[in-house]
Amino acid sequence: MSQPLKGKVALVAGATRGAGRGIAVELGAAGATVYVTGRSTRARRSEYDRPETIEDTADLVTEAGGHGIAVPTDHLDPAQVGALVERIAAEQDRLDVLVNDVWGGEQLFAWDSPVWEHDLDNGLRLLRLGVETHAITSHHALPLLLRRPGGLVVEMTDGTAEYNGANYRNSFFYDLAKTSVLRMAFALGHELGPRGATAVALTPGWLRSEMMLDGFGVREDNWREATARVPHFAISETPRYVGRAVAALAADPDVARWNGTSLSSGGLAQVYGFTDLDGSRPDAWRYIVEVEDADKPADTTGYR
Repeated sequence: MSQPLKGKVALVAGATRGAGRGIAVELGAAGATVYVTGRSTRARRSEYDRPETIEDTADLVTEAGGHGIAVPTDHLDPAQVGALVERIAAEQDRLDVLVNDVWGGEQLFAWDSPVWEHDLDNGLRLLRLGVETHAITSHHALPLLLRRPGGLVVEMTDGTAEYNGANYRNSFFYDLAKTSVLRMAFALGHELGPRGATAVALTPGWLRSEMMLDGFGVREDNWREATARVPHFAISETPRYVGRAVAALAADPDVARWNGTSLSSGGLAQVYGFTDLDGSRPDAWRYIVEVEDADKPADTTGYR
């Protein structure tokens, strides 16, 4: 199999599960050495109290054809992040791809709850986890990434700049966090572009993460059963789909054309030609606008 990222080094910050795990695995499949970080390990779980661990993610990276290295890291702690980057520098002397995927906010926001009714501690914790972690990680990691030209930074978020600019996203705190990450990519594009690197914001569509599957009471092998209750779930995608988007960006010698922009897995699939694991190309954000938000019956014809 072709491994266009052989010899490249990536850091996926927040790779325990979901999009982060899918991205790490696909970077590994493309041949990269991938450092995967998070707070859930085989020895200690985060407050999520879920079974996924960064060691499991690292093993999946290696099984896919790369080299996975798990490093327990709390990205709210600048000292831990600094030590992580120092380790990557000492072991690899390079960093080619940084994926800022730290989130951790699923249990912290209340749907459609106005700011004055929302739990303030939870809301502020969400902003720290979803925004501050990205800034801390970029502060420490970018000097290493800039040692060589051609580096790529991917800021993971939920929603495109176009969609989030026109739509309220669930709650004050959720909306602010996801929109802030979009702006981070724009700002980093201005700072990195003249220095030979590229920054983008990237969103998956409706992600069939481990938590989402559990929430619907299904598994990956029978996920379509959930569409009986939530018909628009038919447009959903695996975490590996957005992983293939990142791998395609990282392997593109002309990736600078995307600098500072907002991208989606479905949109990039149309450009690079990759598919989800089932061979389809779900274009969730176009579907959400044209079908779901338009109150049309669920029908993915022409959208996957």
